[in-house]
Order: sequence, then C-alpha cells, then structure tokens
Amino acid sequence: MDPLSATKHHNNLSKPSSLHMEAPPPEPSPLRKIMVVASIAAGVQFGWALQLSLLTPYVQLLGIPHTWAAFIWLCGPISGMLVQPIVGYHSDRCTSRFGRRRPFIAAGALAVAIAVFLIGYAADLGHMFGDSLTKKTRPRAIAIFVVGFWILDVANNMLQGPCRALLADLSAGDHRKTRNANAFFSFFMAVGNVLGYAAGSYSGLHRVFPFTKTKACDVYCANLKSCFFLSIALLLSLSTIALTYVKEKTVPSEKSTVSVAEEDGSHGGMPCFGQLFGAFRELKRPMWILLLVTCLNWIAWFPFLLFDTDWMGHEVYGGTVGEGKAYDRGVRAGALGLMLNSLVLGATSLGVDVLARGVGGVKRLWGIVNFLLAVCLGMTVLVTKMAQHSRQYTDLPGGIHEPLPPSSAVKAGALALFAVLGIPLAITYSIPFALASIFSTTSGAGQGLSLGVLNLAIVIPQMVVSVTSGPWDDQFGGGNLPAFVVGAVAAAASGILSILLLPSPPPDLAKAATAAGGGFH
Repeated sequence: MDPLSATKHHNNLSKPSSLHMEAPPPEPSPLRKIMVVASIAAGVQFGWALQLSLLTPYVQLLGIPHTWAAFIWLCGPISGMLVQPIVGYHSDRCTSRFGRRRPFIAAGALAVAIAVFLIGYAADLGHMFGDSLTKKTRPRAIAIFVVGFWILDVANNMLQGPCRALLADLSAGDHRKTRNANAFFSFFMAVGNVLGYAAGSYSGLHRVFPFTKTKACDVYCANLKSCFFLSIALLLSLSTIALTYVKEKTVPSEKSTVSVAEEDGSHGGMPCFGQLFGAFRELKRPMWILLLVTCLNWIAWFPFLLFDTDWMGHEVYGGTVGEGKAYDRGVRAGALGLMLNSLVLGATSLGVDVLARGVGGVKRLWGIVNFLLAVCLGMTVLVTKMAQHSRQYTDLPGGIHEPLPPSSAVKAGALALFAVLGIPLAITYSIPFALASIFSTTSGAGQGLSLGVLNLAIVIPQMVVSVTSGPWDDQFGGGNLPAFVVGAVAAAASGILSILLLPSPPPDLAKAATAAGGGFH
C-alpha cells in the first residue's frame, strides 16, 4: 500500500471514531459553584442599574433632546443581535484550555471596565478635545459617550450570554438545577440593582471621590462617575472570584459532533449565522411560542426601563432637564423606586418555583404577572394626572416658577408602582431563559446558540421601541405616557398568549423535572 493510500485509509478510519465516540454524561456541579458564577450578574447589573436610572438624564444633559435620546439606546439591541449569536456560537465550540465560556466572560468583564471609563469621562474628554461649556450641545462628548456605550453593550453581551450558558453547562441537564441557576442569576441581578440604584439615588457619592468633579463635570456628572468606579470594582472582583474558583471540565468541541454534511453546508458567510438560521428552521412550536411571548413582553418592558426615572423627573415632579432642581429630585426619587423594585425582584426570584406551583404552572404564572405589568403601566397615567392636578409652584429669583415636590400620596403611588413591577420583572428575568434551556434539548443547537435565538426575541423589540418611542411620544406632546400605554397593551397580549398558547415542556422533560422536585408545567 502506497503512503498516499495509507493516509487516506487512516483518515477514513479516524473520522467515524471522532464523530461517534460519546463521553459519559457530565455530573451536575455543586450548587455553591452555580451560585458563585451567578453572582457575576450582580456586577453586571450594578452597571445596568446606573445606565437605566442615570444615563437617559445624562445624555440629555450632554445636549441630546428627549426625542432623540431613545436612539442612543438603539446601539444596545443592535449589538446584542449581532454579538450574542456570534459569542454563543464560538463559546459552544471553544476548545481553549481555560474552558468554553470562561475566556469570553473574562474578556467581557475587561471590556465593560473600559467602556464604563469612557462613558464616565465623556464630558471631560469632550471638553479636552474642544467642546464649549457655554453651549447646550457637546458634540465631542456625545461621540465619546456613544462609542463607550457601544463597547459597553457589546461587552455585556460577551459577558451575560456565556455566563448563562456556563450555568446551563454546570447544571448538566438537571432541570431542577437549571431552574435554580436561573433563579440565582435573577436574584443576583436584583442584588446588583439594589446596589446600583442605591448608589444612583445618593447625591453625595462624589465626596468619596473628590477628583471626579471637574470644570466640565458638575455634581450630577461626578456622582455618575463615582458610581461607575464602584461598578468596575464590583464586576472585576466577582468575575475574578468566579473564574478562579469554578473550573470548566474540558469537553470536545461541539463542532466535532456535527455531521460532515452539516459542516459543508455552513461554508460561505459567517457560520454562526448559518447555524442561527438553521436553528430557526428547526425550531419546534414550543420555542416559537416562547419567542413570541418574549417579544411582546419586551415591547411592554423596554419603554419603562428606558424612561422610568425620566418619567419621575418630567411627569411626576414636573421638572425640566438643566432647569432648577425639580428634575434632579425626580430622577433621584426614581432611583429610589428602582431600588425598591429590585428588593421585590430579589425576593420574588427566590420564590418562583413556589409561585408556579401555587397558580398551577409556570406559563400561567407568566401570564398572570404580564397582566400585572399591564395594569401597572396603565396606572402611570393615573399617577401622572394626580401629580399634574396637585402640582404647586414657588417663585425663584429671575421670575422662574419652580415646581414643588409632589404630594405624599403621589410619591407613594409612584414608588408603589416601581415596587410592584419587581414581581413581573423577576419572572421575565428567569422563566424565559429556563424554558429556552429546556426546549433547546430537543434541537441540535448548543446552549449558547439557543440563548442567542432567545436574545433576538429580546433585542428586536428593543430596536423597534428605540426607533419609534421618541417620535411616537413627540406626536402626543413629548411625554413618556404614550409609549407606556403601548407597553400596557403589549403586556396584556403577552399574558393572553402565555396562558392560551405557551405549551408545557415535552412529557419526558416535564416528568424528569417533576421527579427532581417540581418543574415547569
């Protein structure tokens, strides 16, 4: 036999063995390791809490009007739509000696630190490059802010997707641990929210870092900068602890388990998107319904998450950006409301299983809390009208009429809405991801790619809301209520579809989950 034919014979023998050798199924990791990985969510969400509570007012302070502020947030959904599938695909197939997920988590944490620095110092860098402090709009600061914001959203997707996929890997198909992993992830998100909103609501944090207040950066900006320093320290600490303590088991690349025909079909273009579109073609009805319910759910959530503190500053407190103190008081009150929201979110996250059993199944629970979301979004109209009806003013020097803080009843009503919304938010942060992990066991995609598919049902609605909410609100006078009302309608539709159409997991998975101590029904 000549060397060439011998080589061909050897290759023909080695291919089937690499394709058909199966490693023994991995054992689920101890719960303490799952909790350590889930704790990364606290560091991530600390930064997100600062974004959601302080950045919309901050971009308006840089000179971007309310109508265009939503377009700034468009970069997040776009980067999520592109980055999440790419990261999910490559993390499923990563063969690094450090593991499949850990390199992406480490890179994401470092990128978040860089992005947060750019955002916090946007005003200072813009002034250094020529922005005039006497003009309302600071174009260079806005450009630096947008670049930092893009990097931040790319980094967050690099971090969160592999983190959730690592939790699924550590659960190793144990459905009870899968649910617990997602519940702990949601719980630590709540912890991060509480810390972030508490930091954002405190107006004297810049005194801890006195160098943050500069000629181009006033007290509000300095407080934001100080909060971001704390955010970087928390995220890097938690990520380092998790990546040091939790070691991934070396597993064969998932690429070696696909057929030669599938590999040949993935050539041309980016393979991750080929796999993604292939996953869409092979999706079963349960996953399609899950995507639809998730899509409507995020159409409901995103306007409020974007403009909750702006709503408190404008509609409830009657303030205007950059004029007087009413708007700033409202933003801080909104940050307090978001902290209450996070406390409720954390408590609810730990009781998702109990609540699901109490109402007769997880899809019914999701439907009920979506109706609660619809009611709360509708109630923002009532709170706004009460605030406007009871508003009083005081005269300041220069003929300025400064709105006084709203009555105790109005403030209590607004803060109560923030708190109650923690219940549906806890379900939104846990149930869709747990169901996606369970449904993905019937498809050929890995956990990373499956979560990438679910992510599209989250980012596409965010893109739609980012593009349309500003002009839509402008058609009705420039306030936030029109987008909130649309959100209420979407939440009600999501609740109806969840109860009527969202199916249970396949019988074998449902049985296994029940045997494990209560499952998704």
